[in-house]
This record gives sequence, C-alpha cells and structure tokens, in this order.
Amino acid sequence: MGAYSTGSLDSFGRGIINMFRSRKKSAMRAKDRLKLVLIHDRTQLPPGVMESLKEELIQVLSKHVDVDRNAVQIEVAQEGRNQHLIANIPIQPTARKRS
Repeated sequence: MGAYSTGSLDSFGRGIINMFRSRKKSAMRAKDRLKLVLIHDRTQLPPGVMESLKEELIQVLSKHVDVDRNAVQIEVAQEGRNQHLIANIPIQPTARKRS
C-alpha cells in the first residue's frame, strides 16, 4: 500500500465502486429482461400483443380523458397460478367547468 499515494487510492477506490455500480445496473437490466421473457412465455402472447393492447387502451381511454401517452405502463403479473394485467395509465388534469 505504501507504493500508492492517497490520491491514487481515492481514484482507484472510485474506479472499483463505479465498476460495481455498472455491474449492478447491468444485472438489474438483465433481470428485467428475463422477467419480460418469462411473462411473455407464461402468458403465451405472441410478440407485439402487449404493445398493441397498450395502444388500443390509450385510444379508447383518450375518447374520455387526456392520457399521458409517454407514461403508460402495461404489464402482466403472476400471482400463484393466476395472471393479472396491470395498467398504469396516468391522465392529465382537465379544467373544471364552473356552474
């Protein structure tokens, strides 16, 4: 350790920490991808069906409320043997009419 200056250790330490952070992010992305693959496999939905479903839900709901299209999230969750379609569809506030 005597061969390294304090500045080198700090820089070296930050490098190690950053390496573990990037691995953690990669691991989380891989885990999310695996979940997506498993969900599609379990639901036996053809590719693209979730995206089509999302677009259709947005179209129907947009007839009645302002939907934040960019924030819509659709997923299938597994609870035991049951599967649930979960939709998180943020809507924009609308101006209220005063009577």
